[in-house]
Amino acid sequence: MKARNLILLHLLILGCHSSSRIEAPVYTVKKGEFVVSVIETGELKAIKSTEILAPYISWRFGELKITWLVPDGTEVEKGDTLIHFDEAEVQKGIIDAEAELEMAKTEYEKLKIEQLAEIEELKADFKLAGIAYQMIQIELQQATYEAEIRKREIQIRLNQTKMDLKKAEEEIANRELVNKEELRKQQLRIDQLSDALEDAYTTLKNMTVTAPGPGVVIIEKNASTDIKWQVGDQPWDGQTIMTLPDLNEMKAIAEINELDISKIHPDQGALIRLDVLPDTAFSGRVTEIALLARDKDEKSGIKIFPIEITINGSHAYLLPGMTVRCEIVVDKFDSVIRIPLEALFERQGKNIVYIEDGGNFVPAEVSVGAENSDFIIIKNGLTEGDRIALVDPTQLN
Repeated sequence: MKARNLILLHLLILGCHSSSRIEAPVYTVKKGEFVVSVIETGELKAIKSTEILAPYISWRFGELKITWLVPDGTEVEKGDTLIHFDEAEVQKGIIDAEAELEMAKTEYEKLKIEQLAEIEELKADFKLAGIAYQMIQIELQQATYEAEIRKREIQIRLNQTKMDLKKAEEEIANRELVNKEELRKQQLRIDQLSDALEDAYTTLKNMTVTAPGPGVVIIEKNASTDIKWQVGDQPWDGQTIMTLPDLNEMKAIAEINELDISKIHPDQGALIRLDVLPDTAFSGRVTEIALLARDKDEKSGIKIFPIEITINGSHAYLLPGMTVRCEIVVDKFDSVIRIPLEALFERQGKNIVYIEDGGNFVPAEVSVGAENSDFIIIKNGLTEGDRIALVDPTQLN
């Protein structure tokens, strides 16, 4: 039955075109290597890169504001300026801190002088009390022959003077302790103001960000605007403004459809092609496959799995952010017959090709194997050297 159907189809073609040669583009069947692969668009990234962050500053200096950025893609060396932030609030903070520190130092010196004068006065009082005590002692010694009541009066005065002397001594000691604490507090204030001034100078230095090493500047996106950071933007402390990638180690990030992810495994070979250099392929291997899928977009409902492909070696053409075509090799066959997909047709549930025969095309059933985006393997039905139509000859006038 199968042969009868093909004969009828052949006779139909001959009947329609017996009087003229059928002109159709043809493909000469040949054997060769056949690669089954999954192809997706991806983006290049550096495996290692240095993040350039917005500096951490005190609330006293307000919010950060970018006043200058090195152009995206600029090649820089260590020490080159990358970012300038607005310094106005920091400069004002330095002026205020210097004035407060100078005033605190003046108050400290003034307090020392006042304390010294007060201690000198107390010591003078103590010295006078000591002299008074000695004089009363002498008076008591000289009152040997005087009445007892007189001696008692002198002794009372001596005891009182002794108490006064002790009290004056304690007052000096207490005042010295109080003075020491007051100076300590004032010194603490000076230290705090000195730290604040040092912090202001450090912050001023941080308002200019320089490159820690050589690299090519890649400005990151501002999450608030979804566009790259630019002059006038106000980042938070610690936000990534740009990166300096290590171009010696690159990777491609691709998103694999959930229908194809089962074909992808770690260490599979891959070919990476730039959109701008489609004929040049860079080899690599799959190094990471996401465990969880995510939505490709909000509307389609398609699930994708991000994967990473590490590119072998370093190449001057490969730069972060470039769009690439990632071809992950799923399987490879040596010396097989494969034909372009457009040369295969389905007729009555059968796979058919049209073989050129004396200016006409004869239908032939074939059995097929694996396919990729361009070709399909033919297991049976064709031999090397056959010429087959690349379009359906029954549709040609």
